[in-house]
Amino acid sequence: MRKALGDKLKALRKQRRLTQKELATMLDIGISQLNKYESGMHTPPIEKLIQLSNIFDTTLDYLVKGRKADMEDLHNSKFIKRFKEIEHFDVEEQDAVLKILDAMIMKNKMAGVMSMDAT
Repeated sequence: MRKALGDKLKALRKQRRLTQKELATMLDIGISQLNKYESGMHTPPIEKLIQLSNIFDTTLDYLVKGRKADMEDLHNSKFIKRFKEIEHFDVEEQDAVLKILDAMIMKNKMAGVMSMDAT
């Protein structure tokens, strides 16, 4: 698992055209530590994994499990893009959006239950 994670980190770093020095600086670690992550000698602690997922605009699930299809769906999703924008709203506006979304989800679930009862 460490080797697979290291390979992913190295590939993501190269895709972003970052040097090891640049990425190490972003993570506030030494180049030798980053090299250990990329070579699979060490696994980054959760705090660094979170930083890496933010830097590479990916999920922890992708970093750890490596399901590329999930990442492609995530990046292509019109909903995810909109939810990222909502992160910049103030708390009251975020709560309002979540209430509307929850109401729509509940309405859809209820409609599904009603159609099942009819059959």
